[in-house]
Amino acid sequence: MLKTGILNPAINSLLSRVRHTNMLVIADRGFPYWPMIETVDISLVDGTPTVLQVLAAVRENFVIGQAYMAEEFLAANDEEARARFTRAFEGVPVSFEPHEAQFKPRVPRAIGLIRTGDSTPYSNMILVSA
Repeated sequence: MLKTGILNPAINSLLSRVRHTNMLVIADRGFPYWPMIETVDISLVDGTPTVLQVLAAVRENFVIGQAYMAEEFLAANDEEARARFTRAFEGVPVSFEPHEAQFKPRVPRAIGLIRTGDSTPYSNMILVSA
């Protein structure tokens, strides 16, 4: 039995299949369902878990070479929220791009998607493994 780290077997399985340059999506509770992508839904109640909690857990065993987020995140959130995300991505290059035109078209190429209970606007992220 696992005692530490990510205990969710579906997330462990998903992470074990990510290879160099593969992408993983961590999404908020409102992100659309993508039938062609394996989705692990861990939403419990509003705000639990958050995208940043999942990111922190994933970073323990996932080397992120690049991250993508919607540029709308910057306008939709206050300075405090933007600072929390900046700290969470410390050492990782983050590109902000238009949600509909560039961010969403990347999603179908991801290995999988982890859906959270987060309600932070545009908090979705695509992580590219190094």
